[in-house]
Amino acid sequence: MKMIYTNIRSIREDNDITQQEMANLLNISQNTYSQYETGKIEWTASTLVKIADYFDVSIDYLLDRTNNKKLYKK
Repeated sequence: MKMIYTNIRSIREDNDITQQEMANLLNISQNTYSQYETGKIEWTASTLVKIADYFDVSIDYLLDRTNNKKLYKK
């Protein structure tokens, strides 16, 4: 089943970051990044952590489980 998470693409586009720039940040090819965004391959936990850290948002936000971008910090 394809899992497409719209918040990942939206946050990238809202910050004017290209797929190539994200791929460079993640040390993957642009083609691989594109396949992640289109749901052709599933996101890895380590990739989601890198994206969440980069944008300072929760993984739940990236996975469309919440609309709240803020991280819970103690």
